Amino acid sequence: MSTVRHAAVAGRFYPARPEVLMRDVQSYLAAAGEKIEAAGCVVPHAGYMYSGHVAGAVYARLALPQRFIILCPNHTGMGKPLAIMSEGAWDTPLGEAAIDHELAMELRGAFHPLAEDAGAHRAEHALEVQLPFLQALRRNFTFVPIAMGVGSYEPLAALGEAIAQVLAARREKILIIASSDMNHYESDAVTRVKDSKAIEQILKLDPRGLFDVVVNEEISMCGYGPAVAMLTAARRLGAESAELIKYATSADVSGDRDAVVGYAGVIVH
Repeated sequence: MSTVRHAAVAGRFYPARPEVLMRDVQSYLAAAGEKIEAAGCVVPHAGYMYSGHVAGAVYARLALPQRFIILCPNHTGMGKPLAIMSEGAWDTPLGEAAIDHELAMELRGAFHPLAEDAGAHRAEHALEVQLPFLQALRRNFTFVPIAMGVGSYEPLAALGEAIAQVLAARREKILIIASSDMNHYESDAVTRVKDSKAIEQILKLDPRGLFDVVVNEEISMCGYGPAVAMLTAARRLGAESAELIKYATSADVSGDRDAVVGYAGVIVH
């Protein structure tokens, strides 16, 4: 029997009622603009009331393929440091999203540190909150979930190289989604300065530069690992530019400018 990973944060990070969730997601996807054929993207993963408008602005601009690799940080500390699920499906209020078994197995073969570990994903919100956006736009997509709890540069870059190796052998588009919020729990003014330094490196398609500025400037960007791996893969696959689609902080919604979280939406193509 295939494993079904049940929604962990429905009713908290986003609405649990399907009709309300679809209505909210559609409202975030209302932004207009020419569709972009992308290699990768960075999208936030906070509660929809705070960051849904940033994530939606990204997804509304993407020419979405049918297959995705979704990289997220491991906030819970549970499970293996590089945790993949290779079979089954993830359930959200909008239905089940199938794991891409074939692609997952190819990635495991190309990068042996990837460990089969559903436990690392069970309570993690950062990947789950991406799925309703994809479900609203592409009902029959498949995806590979990877949760990352690695702190050093080399394995992050190596994962990116392995992803590029697998995708380069295919004739189809597969989008790499890096789920990340930006700086956490400092003032709005400090967060905007710190985030601009990290975003600058993303826009330069510089994974090493991003890693170094996050460490040296003490930027609490939770998904820098996914972003480093995505940028490494995208560059290897021929990406030449990146575009900041939208930036915001939680203060834009809450009004609290003393302790905020930053949200950036970037498309790499």
